[in-house]
Amino acid sequence: MDRGEKIQLKRVFGYWWGTSFLLINIIGAGIFVSPKGVLAYSCMNVGVSLCVWAGCAILAMTSTLCSAEISISFPCSGAQYYFLKRYFGSTVAFLNLWTSLFLGSGVVAGQALLLAEYSIQPFFPSCSVPKLPKKCLALAMLWIVGILTSRGVKEVTWLQIASSVLKVSILSFISLTGVVFLIRGKKENVERFQNAFDAELPDMSHLIQAIFQGYFAYSGGACFTLIAGELKKPRTTIPKCIFTALPLVTVVYLLVNISYLTVLTPREILSSDAVAITWADRALPSLAWIMPFAISTSLFSNLLISIFKSSRPIYLASQEGQLPLLFNTLNSHSSPFTAVLLLVTLGSLAIILTSLIDLINYIFFTRSLWSILLMIGILRRRYWEPNLSIPYKVFLPFPLATIVIDMGLVVIPLVKSPNVHYVYVLLLVLSGLLFYIPLIHFKIRLAWFEKMTCYLQLLFNICLPDVSEE
Repeated sequence: MDRGEKIQLKRVFGYWWGTSFLLINIIGAGIFVSPKGVLAYSCMNVGVSLCVWAGCAILAMTSTLCSAEISISFPCSGAQYYFLKRYFGSTVAFLNLWTSLFLGSGVVAGQALLLAEYSIQPFFPSCSVPKLPKKCLALAMLWIVGILTSRGVKEVTWLQIASSVLKVSILSFISLTGVVFLIRGKKENVERFQNAFDAELPDMSHLIQAIFQGYFAYSGGACFTLIAGELKKPRTTIPKCIFTALPLVTVVYLLVNISYLTVLTPREILSSDAVAITWADRALPSLAWIMPFAISTSLFSNLLISIFKSSRPIYLASQEGQLPLLFNTLNSHSSPFTAVLLLVTLGSLAIILTSLIDLINYIFFTRSLWSILLMIGILRRRYWEPNLSIPYKVFLPFPLATIVIDMGLVVIPLVKSPNVHYVYVLLLVLSGLLFYIPLIHFKIRLAWFEKMTCYLQLLFNICLPDVSEE
């Protein structure tokens, strides 16, 4: 291995990359596929649904700014791990890592399967996509993205920026097309906005459900806690990225929903499985093929970034002695190769064993549990260390509001559809103790694994990172 350049994770990403990174994390395939959840729980009241989208943007801003305090206070990759370790102990920090290991691999598996489905769908216009070619393509795409991620940050950077520009361009095209239809002033296009609040008003329970649907579409703002260690000047870069990306996403989401409602009736939106494709068939039939391509592009960029960011906590935990030393290694491109390999391997198993994909739906609510714990940690820091000098302190009501939202995301699924799978999820989280107690608490060493680490270092041409100058 060439030792002319230091092998370590470097602070190479600036404002533009950070903004693009945040945009990709927030804008997923949902805005193309199923924005109907807010409209359904708003009782098809157009005015209320648009107000919900705007309100959810404010709520998303509060939770993102809370995560920004953690990222700025601990400007390293995997900041939330350090935060939980400091305020709740190493056991809780390890369980968070254990959960994110399975959740991260499940997420990349789901994204790869969706990417494969929308890539193949144009070749099967009159039937569903067969499982075998879909799984084979999903595995191929997952490993291709894993290899690209292992090649270092340069490949990730240009692919991410190109895909984010393309994604925003397609959404802008949908938005501008809707504006043109409105300007033309045809009765069928404007009548839904002339009396936007005339439809039945939703009751409080439905309104809360609509808020949760919209809030989920804005999720992803906490991503800087995973890659803060690779940002230049994180104390100033993170707030600038947030205040650029979130207002942009809010405007785009509102305009896209207005465009959908301009071309389609509320009932047509609710009956569609992929609203963007239905919109294209109605508005621009000759360009309808663009929508599956747009969804595939969106999912490819999300898959790329998911593998990139999810590998960082694995690398960090190995540095802290909570995972084997093997995962604290970098290749010649300063990429945590073994962490990426572990993530891609677990994701491949999840693709092959589709029953695991079903379990992912129930694991998602654990993100809200960990978010609640992080917000409690912020409040505890205010109480325990009131005079602590930190670069950025979030406005105190923001973590309280985030706790309320996340509590709803945890409680409502349990009340609406109680299921034994939630018990399995809890057991999965606690199963991390089977590894933590003997291997970390009692520091039992496995001689055979240490020998295997040496062989794998030679096989993959990886080494321990150089000491950082920070």
